[in-house]
Amino acid sequence: MNTPSPAPGDAPQSIARNRGFQRFWGARVLASMSFQMLAVAMGWHIYALTKSAFALGLLGLAQFLPMFLLTLVVGHVADRYDRRRIAAVCQSIECVAALTFALGTFGGWLSAPMIYVLAACVGAARAFESPAISSLLPGVVPRAQLPNATAWSTSATQTAQIVGPALGGLLYGLGAGPAFLACAVSFAIAATLSATIPLKARPPSRAPVTLESVFSGIAFIRSQPVILGALSLDLFAVLFGGATALLPVFARDILHAGPLELGLLRSATAAGALAGTIWLAHFPLRRRPGLSMFGGVILFGCATIVFGLSHNVVVSLIALAVLGASDVVSVVVRTSLVQLRTPDEKLGRVSAVNSLFIGTSNQLGEFESGLTAGWWGAQPAVLVGGVATIGVALLWMKLFPGLRDTRSLEREDAHATASAAG
Repeated sequence: MNTPSPAPGDAPQSIARNRGFQRFWGARVLASMSFQMLAVAMGWHIYALTKSAFALGLLGLAQFLPMFLLTLVVGHVADRYDRRRIAAVCQSIECVAALTFALGTFGGWLSAPMIYVLAACVGAARAFESPAISSLLPGVVPRAQLPNATAWSTSATQTAQIVGPALGGLLYGLGAGPAFLACAVSFAIAATLSATIPLKARPPSRAPVTLESVFSGIAFIRSQPVILGALSLDLFAVLFGGATALLPVFARDILHAGPLELGLLRSATAAGALAGTIWLAHFPLRRRPGLSMFGGVILFGCATIVFGLSHNVVVSLIALAVLGASDVVSVVVRTSLVQLRTPDEKLGRVSAVNSLFIGTSNQLGEFESGLTAGWWGAQPAVLVGGVATIGVALLWMKLFPGLRDTRSLEREDAHATASAAG
């Protein structure tokens, strides 16, 4: 029997009434917002202690290295154990780390080395949390609602990226201790919500650990040209189009703006992305999602070029908002392809590789933008990055015709079987 597809206006409402998705969304909002608040507070505190920009770079490195080193391990863990418990344990560890930060600031014994150690603990916890929470969604909502749920889930992250830094800065104005304490409370609530998410599917079985199974996530992605194309397209698009890393330079030297405008510029991308996720939640990509992804990446490159050419704050804000909205198309298509085309027993390992692609593109993108800006200047670096992003999208359309021509987020064979059965 062929189940009719929900109308665009009905799907978000049915998802909103799903108790499991409500808790999933709440946990993701609180955990992401807490991390954004914690990142602001850690950054301010380490700079206040050291007065060193290099120390800020080490802080980011301390969080990134555990994710890079643990990629194969965390994916296997997510496929062998209850993903709700993994997320809850990780968020509890982050809660303890934030509480330690708070006690250290209240007691006056929080040193720079201690901050790096705690930051590494947070990075390791997030390394396990990210694939577990990403691969949890298919067990929370029906497959038919997964693209809509992915869009709403993405909106949780975007909301956190808008609210979290501002709230962290506001609380830090009251003192470092209260800011860290608020992070701890928020992480604790997120852990409680994660642990109590009801699942529609059984937790993954504990398959034997072998060398082949550890690397099976990478092997699966290599065997799926559509998924490999989507992941690598997003990787190189973000790698070359990392204009946001140079926002302080643009705000001060090109737009001749102050810190308030810099804050607005930082929020513009996330605000555009949030608007894009809400739009996609109501009007999901039902036809030719591959072409939509390529179109989004090309628009991302065009918006990057406009931002690089702009000398007006309003034009720059609009360009960054369009950049964020277009990037969401790529995020939703990539995430939906991974979740809908990956067997559940491998989803954690594939999601871990996906998380590594995202983290690597963000980190290397910031490095690439800073390096090219040092060579050519900020504006030429952004312009070259925007042109390179468009070039990558056009090249990938030829290299990955399966992604370009894909008609559904589901596997083509499964989609055809379902249509025949109907």
